[in-house]
Amino acid sequence: MSQKIGWKIALVVGLSALAAWYAFPLEKRINLGLDLQGGMHLVLRVDTSKLPPEQRNKDVAGLAVEILRNRIDQFGVREPLIQRQGADHILVQLPGISDRDRALNLIGKTAQLKFMLVSDSQRQIQQALDGKVPQGYQLSEDEDGSPMLLETEGALTGSILADAWVEPGEMGLPEVSFRMNKEGAREFGRLTGANINRRLAILLDDKVQSAPTIQSRITDSGRITGRFTREQAHDLAIVLRAGALPAPITLEEERTVGPMLGKDSVRAGTNAVVIGGLLVVVFMVGYYRLAGLVAVFALALNLLLVLGGLGYFHATLTLPGIAGMVLTLGMAVDANVLIYERIREELRAGRPLSLAIRAGYDKAFSAIFDSNVTTVLAAVFLYWFGTGPIRGFATTLTIGLIASMFTAIVVTRIIFDGLLHLNAFKQLRMFQFLGRTNIDFIGKRYLCYGISAFVILAGATAFVMRGDQRYGVDFSGGLLQEYRMERPIAADQLRASLQKVGLGSAVIQEFGAPTEWLIRTPSENEAQASDILARTREAMTSDYADANPQLIRNEQVGPTVGAILRQKAWMAIAWSMVAILVYVALRFKHWDFAAAGVFAIIHDVVVAVGMLCLLGRQIDMMVIAALLTIAGFSINDTIVIYDRVRENLKIQRKMNLREIINLSVNETLGRTLLTSATVILQVGVLYFFGGPVLRDFSLCLLFGFISGVYSTVYIASALVITWRGLGQPKRA
Repeated sequence: MSQKIGWKIALVVGLSALAAWYAFPLEKRINLGLDLQGGMHLVLRVDTSKLPPEQRNKDVAGLAVEILRNRIDQFGVREPLIQRQGADHILVQLPGISDRDRALNLIGKTAQLKFMLVSDSQRQIQQALDGKVPQGYQLSEDEDGSPMLLETEGALTGSILADAWVEPGEMGLPEVSFRMNKEGAREFGRLTGANINRRLAILLDDKVQSAPTIQSRITDSGRITGRFTREQAHDLAIVLRAGALPAPITLEEERTVGPMLGKDSVRAGTNAVVIGGLLVVVFMVGYYRLAGLVAVFALALNLLLVLGGLGYFHATLTLPGIAGMVLTLGMAVDANVLIYERIREELRAGRPLSLAIRAGYDKAFSAIFDSNVTTVLAAVFLYWFGTGPIRGFATTLTIGLIASMFTAIVVTRIIFDGLLHLNAFKQLRMFQFLGRTNIDFIGKRYLCYGISAFVILAGATAFVMRGDQRYGVDFSGGLLQEYRMERPIAADQLRASLQKVGLGSAVIQEFGAPTEWLIRTPSENEAQASDILARTREAMTSDYADANPQLIRNEQVGPTVGAILRQKAWMAIAWSMVAILVYVALRFKHWDFAAAGVFAIIHDVVVAVGMLCLLGRQIDMMVIAALLTIAGFSINDTIVIYDRVRENLKIQRKMNLREIINLSVNETLGRTLLTSATVILQVGVLYFFGGPVLRDFSLCLLFGFISGVYSTVYIASALVITWRGLGQPKRA
C-alpha cells in the first residue's frame, strides 16, 4: 500500500515540477495579449478586384503575407503575429505599438514605385487637361499640384531596386537613396542615357514624389526627394526594401490598446485572481476544515497546472483569459464539493471513514466527468468561432477544467489515501448549513413556467426594441474610442464638444468613472475612421487640454466583418447547444432529459441577454463568451441532478418519476447552492475588481448563473415530467 501511494505522490510531484518548469518565469514563458501589454490587432483584406483576370487566381494573399512580414520585421516590432486567414484576409498583431497612423501607413501602403518620363509637349498637356489623354500617357500632378503628363511606355517599376536607405539631403532634409540590382542598373542606364536633359518622375502609388532632370546616364543608384519627415523617409525606405504589395490592402478590423490601459488591465486582473483565490480559501477551510485544506492545496496546484499549460502551448494570456482563471477557481470548487457532499452522505449512512471516502469519489466521478465535458464542449466552439482575446479565454478555461478534474479526482484522493495510511485523522468534520429538505419542486412547476415566461418576454421585448443598438462595435461595425481624463467631465459637455466638430450623433457612455468615456460612431472604412479619430482628438484637446485627455483604446470594425462576427457568435452558441444535446442524450439514454437540459440552457442564455438589453448594455464577443460559460455552468448543475436521478431510479424501485426527481433535487440542493454561491462570488469579484473592460462580461455571468440555479431546480427536471405526462413514470 505504501509503495503504491509513494508512486502516486511521485507522479504528482513530477507533474507539478514540469508545470513549474513551463510556467516560470512568467514573463518569459507566457506572452501577454495586446489587451494586457498594449498594441494593435488588425484584420486586413487583400483587394484583388483591380488586378488583371490572369492574376486573380494566384495566391496573392500568400505573397502579401511575406511582404508584410518583411516590412514589420524591419520596423522593429517585437514578436509580431502575421497570419493568413482564409483566402484573402491577413491577421496582424503588433505588441507595444502605440503610433497608430504610422503603423497603418507602413502596413497599408501598396508601395508601387514607378519611374516615368515627363512629356514636354504643352499641346499634349492641354489636350489631356481637356479630357483627351493621348494614348500611352497618363495625367498626374507634381509636388506643387501643377499638371504633368507622363509617358507610360517604357516605365520602370520598383522591381529594379536592390536596397534603399535614408540620407541627409539638401539643407539637412531626409532623402531616400536607392541602389539598383544588376538588371535594374542596365534598364535604368538605358532609360536615362537616352533621355538626358529630360525630366524623370518618381512615383509612389501613382503620386509624384519628385521629378528631377536627367543630367547624365545613371546605372547604379538614385534618390527620392520630397517633403519627408525623418520617420516618413525611414518608413518609405522600409517598404521599398520589402517590396510592393501585389494588390491594395483594406483595413476591415482594428483594435488598438494603449500601454496605460494594458497596465491597468494587468493590475485589475491580478487583483481579481488574488481576491478570488483568498475567498475560495476562506470558504473551503472554514466550511470543510481538513478536507478544505486538501482542496485548497489542489486548487493551488490547479492554478500552477493552468500556468504550465499556457507556457507549454505558448498560449497568449489575455484579460478574458485571466477571467477564465478566476472562473476556473470557482468552478473547480464544484468537483470538490460534489465529492465531499457524497462523503458526508456515506458517513451519515454509517460507513467507516475509509470506505466513505472511497465511495464518495466513486459516486461523484460520473457527474464530475459529464459536467466538465459539456463545459469543455462549449469552450471548444467558443475557440472555433472566436477571435483574439476570446480564444485566450476559451484556451484558459479548457486547460483549467482539465486541470481541475485531475486535481479534484486524483490529487485529493492521493492525499486522503496517504493521510489514512498514516492514521493522521480518525474522522472528517464538516460544517453543514443546509440539512435534509423535502420540498415539492415539481409541484411548483407551472408557477415557475409563468415567471420564466414573463422574464423572457420582457427581455425579448427589450432585445427587439433596441434594434441595432443592442450590438456592440464587434457585431454592428463602426468605431469605438475610449478616452481617459485627469478630471471628471459631464456628458452634456462632451456631447457639445463633439457637436462642434460634426460628431453630434456619436453615442457616448461613461465607462467606470466620469473620467473615462466611450465614444461610438458609425464608420464604413479606414479613411472615415481616421477622419473621426482626428476630429475627436481635436475636440478633446481644444476643450479639455487641462484634463490631459488620452486615447487609451480604439476599435474599428467594418460592417461586413461585424456581420460575419455576429453570425459566428450565434453559430457558436447554436452548435454548442447541439453538441451538449447529443452528449447528454447519449450519456443518459433519454432524449427528453437532454432536451429539457438544453431548454434550461436556452432559458438562462435568453434571461442573461434580456437583462443586459433591459439595462441598456450591448452584446459583443465578450458577452458571447459569457453566454457560453453560462451554458456550461447551467448544464453542469443539471447533470448533477440527472446523475442522481439515474442513481435513484436503480435504487428507489417503488417511487414514480416525479417522486424520484423531487428526491434527487432535494438530495443535491445543498451542493447546488454551495457551488453556485462560490461561483457567483467569483463573478462578483470579477465585477468589482476586474476593471471596466470585464464589467459587462461579469454582469452577464451574474444574471446567467443566478438564472442557472433557478432553472436547474425548477425548470430542467420539471420539463421531463411535463413532457412525459403526470402519473406516467418511465423506468430507465
